[in-house]
This record gives sequence, structure tokens and C-alpha cells, in this order.
Amino acid sequence: MPAGAVSPPINSLSDPEVVQMARKGSEAAYRELLSRYERPVFSLIFRMVRDRETAEDLSQETFIKVLNNLDRYSPEFKFSSWLFKIANNLTIDHLRRRRVDTISIEGAPDAVTSESAKATSIAVVSGNESPLEELESRELGTAIERAIGKLRPEYRACIMLRHVEDKSYEEIAEIVKLPLGTVKTYIHRARHELRTALGDLR
Repeated sequence: MPAGAVSPPINSLSDPEVVQMARKGSEAAYRELLSRYERPVFSLIFRMVRDRETAEDLSQETFIKVLNNLDRYSPEFKFSSWLFKIANNLTIDHLRRRRVDTISIEGAPDAVTSESAKATSIAVVSGNESPLEELESRELGTAIERAIGKLRPEYRACIMLRHVEDKSYEEIAEIVKLPLGTVKTYIHRARHELRTALGDLR
């Protein structure tokens, strides 16, 4: 950078640029990465484990591992995918050790407005329902929670990344570190199991 030139604000830099600064020991870069991804990571983990304290612990563990392994990140890949991969692996390991019965359909716990809650929830209620229809939808939502909670952790992760995080199949494959065909198979089987589990509610 030429002498006298003003550095651009850190929040305007790309993820790889911020990572490069963090690799050099910049505390501001560390804080920027945390600011960008703390909520998304926590929200994903919370929906998987359905326990705030556990989600907080796993989120913290995720970022510790990320910051300790920044030298392993390759800029040719999306930083968010690399980060979610670490969060997913830690969460899957936890789920394998301790089975979790439900996930959240009500939106991320850090959603502070109705709009953000709606954006991070699994929609089961349509716009123009009567009180009875809304109650029935809520009951369906509970059934969906239970059905997803009974999926294998690998299936659950793929379904959540696809239908809640709106990730592409390619991004999911990168995050869960599985072949694209395997990811598609997992999502197909998960949908089949969910349809079977929810068949009596149709």
C-alpha cells in the first residue's frame, strides 16, 4: 500500500483478506471473523442440539479450533464452508455421544425480531389460518421436530443445511466432507424417513 494511503475498514474486506490479517496475529481480524460468523454458527448448532448451553460450548469450541487452524484454511474455498465444516463435525461428534430428541423450528434463539425469527425457522404455519388450523400446524411442527430428531446425525445435518441454511448440494458436500452423490443420497433418505414418520398426519 502506498505511503500515506488509508487502509480500508476491516468490515469491508473479504473473508480471505481478514483471515490473512488474523494469521499475522491481528486481534481486530479475530474479532471481525467472530462478529461475522458467531450467530450463524451458534444458530446452526442450536438447531442441531436443541440446548442453549451445549450450543454455546460447541460454538466456542468451533471458534477456538478455527483460530488455531487458520493456517490450514485455503482461500480457494469459501471461508464460511470451511467454518461450518468444523462446526458440523464437532456437533455430529456430540450427537453421536449423546442422542438429542428434538431440534428447534421456532427460529434461532438469538433472533431479536419477528422477521429474524421467521427467517431462521422451519415454516409450518401459513399466512391465513384460523386458530384451529394454526393449532394443527403447531402440532405438525412438534411432530416434525421429533421426526428430524430421530434421523441419523449425518442425515439431520444435511437436511438442516439444505432446508434451513439454504446451502447448495455442493456447499453441503464441502461442509460435511462427503461426496456430492452421498449428500444427495442422505437428503433423499432423510426426506423419505420424514415422509414415512409424518405419513399419519396427512
